[in-house]
Amino acid sequence: MASRGGAHRARNRRSGQLHPAVQDVSGGREGPDSHDEPGGRASHLKTLTSELEMARALDILALAGEILKEGFRCTQCGRCCRGEELSVLAFPGEVRGIMAHTGQSWLEVAEPPLLGEWDRMGNFHTLEWRLQKTPEGDCQFYHRGCKIYDHRPLLCRTYPFYLEEGRLVVSRCEGLGQEMEAHRALDLAGELKRRYVREMEEAIDLVMRYRDFERGPPSRDGACLVHDSEGQHRLSWDRLPGMLDRLCPASRDR
Repeated sequence: MASRGGAHRARNRRSGQLHPAVQDVSGGREGPDSHDEPGGRASHLKTLTSELEMARALDILALAGEILKEGFRCTQCGRCCRGEELSVLAFPGEVRGIMAHTGQSWLEVAEPPLLGEWDRMGNFHTLEWRLQKTPEGDCQFYHRGCKIYDHRPLLCRTYPFYLEEGRLVVSRCEGLGQEMEAHRALDLAGELKRRYVREMEEAIDLVMRYRDFERGPPSRDGACLVHDSEGQHRLSWDRLPGMLDRLCPASRDR
């Protein structure tokens, strides 16, 4: 039976970013010699690899049956695309796909999430990327419908469903309980499995490349460091207009 979740706005349950194993690594204080300590990188990689194997072995027909029992038809209300709480995280490959379709640059398509931690050098560290939003908090690609529909991230393609430890979880959505054709349930099950496998692969690559740091207080003197499956990306604050003020509002006028 499917579990009930909240409004599934982002990647996973703890911080809305990535798999809990990634959160544990990024939230700890491990150093380069602590990979084999209990709870260290090696342990998290083992957890992620095990879940990746489970994701690859997922029975699409059984998953489609669960989805069909729930029933779903998109009402095109746009509620999952609008609002201040909206945070659609995208993998690097998904960002590039949208760039190719729209002709926009990377930072015109996506931005670093505001959730993260500071190091002792005054740099802000965060994980992955989220689609850019309008000043009102809506997805910038939504205007009376999705403008990148054929290129939208897997998170959008599979809403209001997601998989957590191999179990189907259902988010709040007014389209639930609607009559659904079997072939649509099967297509959605395939997308969910593809997303689940991709999430695990991306999480493993991120943990492999991630290097932890000594925590420090917020500062306006550093830069933004984004960690994703391809490594670490350093962005100066002048490339991220307004982000530093949102992170350090108290020091804005100092």
